[in-house]
Amino acid sequence: MPDMDDLDLRSLDDDDLNKQMQDDLYDGLKEEIEEGVNIFLERGWTPYRILTEVLVEGMRIVGIDFRDGILFVPEVLLAANAMKGGMVILRPLLAETGAEQVGKVVIGTVKGDIHDIGKNLVGMMMEGAGFEVFDLGINNPVENYLEALERHQPDILGMSALLTTTMPYMKVVIDTLKEKGIRDDYIVLVGGAPLNEAFAEAVGADAYCRDAAVAVETAKDFVARRHNLRGKKAAAQ
Repeated sequence: MPDMDDLDLRSLDDDDLNKQMQDDLYDGLKEEIEEGVNIFLERGWTPYRILTEVLVEGMRIVGIDFRDGILFVPEVLLAANAMKGGMVILRPLLAETGAEQVGKVVIGTVKGDIHDIGKNLVGMMMEGAGFEVFDLGINNPVENYLEALERHQPDILGMSALLTTTMPYMKVVIDTLKEKGIRDDYIVLVGGAPLNEAFAEAVGADAYCRDAAVAVETAKDFVARRHNLRGKKAAAQ
C-alpha cells in the first residue's frame, strides 16, 4: 500500500492543512509538523505566517489545556518537541527575513540546582509563543546570567529553582543587577515548585509563574506593556 501520509497532507487546502497541523502539534507528531511546514513554504506562505498562524496558535491551545489540567507535562513536552521540529526549518528563514519576534528571553536554573524539566518546558512554550529563547541550562552562578544579559540583550530574565536551599540565590542575582544599575532594564520572572508570589516579591522579581502556561501569559503581558510604554514615551518626545 502507498504511504497515505504524504498524500493526505498535500491533498488538504490551506485551512484544512492548518487545522490538521494544529491537531498534529497537539498530538506531538514531529514528522508531520516538519512535513506540513515544508508544504506551506512550497505554497508560498511566509515563515512568519507559518510560525504565528500555525505553530504559535497550535501551542496556544496546548498551553490552555495544560493550564486547565487537560494535558500533562509529558504530553506538553511532546507537543513542544514537535514544535521544535518545525522551528528548525523556520528559524534560519525567519532570521533571513528579519521577522520581528515577540521578545527575547534568557532562562536558566540557579546555582546549586540541577533540575530542569520545568525550565525546559517554559523555554519550549516561550519559543512556541514566538519568543527567542536563550537557555543557560542548570547550576548558573550570577556571572552566567550577567554574561548572557550583556550578550543577548533580552527583554526577560527567567530563573528557576526546585530546591528550597537554592531559592535564595535568586535574590543574589537580582541584588547584583541592582548594584550594577541594570535591574530595571529587564523583566525578571521566577518559578519552581517551592516558590510563591510572596517569595517573588521579597526577592524583587517582577512576577512568580507557577507553571509554563502562566509563564508565557505573564511574559507576553509584561512585554506588551513595556512596548506600550516605550511607544508613549517616543510619542511624547
